[in-house]
Amino acid sequence: MTVLSNQQDGIHHTEAAFMFLSAFTAPGQFYRGNLHTHSDRSDGCLTPEEVCRRYKAEGYDFIALTDHFIGAFDYPITDTTPFRDNRFTTLLGAELHSGAMENGELWHIVAVGLPADFARPNAPGFRPVADQETGPEIAARARAAGAFVAVAHPQWSGMTVADARSIEAAHAVEIYNHGCAMGCDRGDGASVADLLLSEGRKLTLIATDDAHFTEPDHFGGWVMVKAEGNTPELILEALKRGDFYSTQGPEIRGVEVTETEVTVRSSAVVSVIVQGHGSAARAFHGHSLTEAQVPTARFKDSPWIRVTVIDKAGNRAWTNPIWR
Repeated sequence: MTVLSNQQDGIHHTEAAFMFLSAFTAPGQFYRGNLHTHSDRSDGCLTPEEVCRRYKAEGYDFIALTDHFIGAFDYPITDTTPFRDNRFTTLLGAELHSGAMENGELWHIVAVGLPADFARPNAPGFRPVADQETGPEIAARARAAGAFVAVAHPQWSGMTVADARSIEAAHAVEIYNHGCAMGCDRGDGASVADLLLSEGRKLTLIATDDAHFTEPDHFGGWVMVKAEGNTPELILEALKRGDFYSTQGPEIRGVEVTETEVTVRSSAVVSVIVQGHGSAARAFHGHSLTEAQVPTARFKDSPWIRVTVIDKAGNRAWTNPIWR
C-alpha cells in the first residue's frame, strides 16, 4: 500500500482510502512524558531537581515543569536544563495566568517550550486584576513565542464552551488531569474537547499529572510522543504535529480507518470505544483484547472520530482526533 505524500492534522492518507494516525506511522520511537507539573518554585512541595529525579526513576523520558507564572512566585520559567542527560530530557514551560473566564476566575493555560525570557504579564496572584492581558491574548503570545499551548483542566476550572472556544491559539485540551481527578474528582476535559472538535477546531488531546506532590497527584496520566530522538526540539515538534497519544497505562499500538471499520491494536484491554460528533459512538467489549474492529456506519455524518481504550483496571488511553 502506497502512502501519499501529504500529511495533515496528524493523519497519513493512503491510495486505498485508509487513514492512519501519524503517531503510529511516523519514524522514530515513543517517549513517555508529563507536560504539566509543579515544583517549589511555585506551589509544589519538591525542588525541581527532585521532581525530575522522581519522574526519571519512574521510567519517564521527559517532563515539562510548568510552575505558575505569576508575580507571587516571581514569574518562574523553571530552569531544568541541569537535570537533562542522555536518557532523560526536559522542556521549559509554565502555567500561564491572565484575565478572567466567564465565571470570574483566573485563566490557567499550559505552555510547553517557552523561551526562558518570555515576557511577564501583569499577573500578581491567583485573582484577576484590571489591565491584564486576556487569556486568549497570553495564549496567542505564548504560541507566537514557539510554545505548545494547551487548555488546562476545563472541568476543574468551571470553564464554559465559550471560554474554551476563545483560546484560538490552543494546540490541545487536557482530556485528563490526574491532580484534578485525585483532588476533587474534576479531571475530565472530554466534553469540552468534543464540542470544540464538532465546531471544526483541529485540536489534540493530552493527559497530564498537574503534580504538586502534596497528594497522590503524580504518575497518573501522560503522553506517549513519537519522535526521532529524545531532545526538547524533536519532542516539541512532534507535539505540535500531533504525533502522540495519551494514556493512564494502556498502550495504543495502531489505529487504521477505512470506509467500513476502525481497527485498533493495543495492549490487553476490555473495551475499545470510537467516539464522534454529537452522540455518535460505538463500543467493542471483550477480554484481553489486543485488536478490535469497530464498524464506522454510525459515523457517516461525523467529520472526526477518536478512540478510547479501557483496561480491566479502568485505566484509559486516548488517541488524537482523526479527521475524515
